[in-house]
Amino acid sequence: QVQLVESGGGLVQAGGSLRLSCTASGSGFSIGAMGWYRQAPGKQRELVARITRDGTTNYADSVKGRFTISRDNAKKTEYLQMNSLKPEDTAVYYCSMEINRVGYRSRDYWGQGTQVTVSS
Repeated sequence: QVQLVESGGGLVQAGGSLRLSCTASGSGFSIGAMGWYRQAPGKQRELVARITRDGTTNYADSVKGRFTISRDNAKKTEYLQMNSLKPEDTAVYYCSMEINRVGYRSRDYWGQGTQVTVSS
């Protein structure tokens, strides 16, 4: 059984920083791409950042230059460093990982979500 556990959300003033972490538990699988998504009230979930297994990254235009996604394959963990936070970054942030098991089709797993609130 694979579970993704997130941590690091919270309340921060505009211009501040937060670092989110997401760790996969379990064994017998490998991890492909990892990503962070967010969903603000009344809005659809959107991609924030994504990183492939070889480290290639892509970002939403709204966070480029402010957010950095990274991963530690040995620890089965991904991170999202968020700097220069703005009130419009307020949302529930979800991590995602592509889980690969021998004999099974790859599928995405999701974290439980962590609230990030940026006050003005």
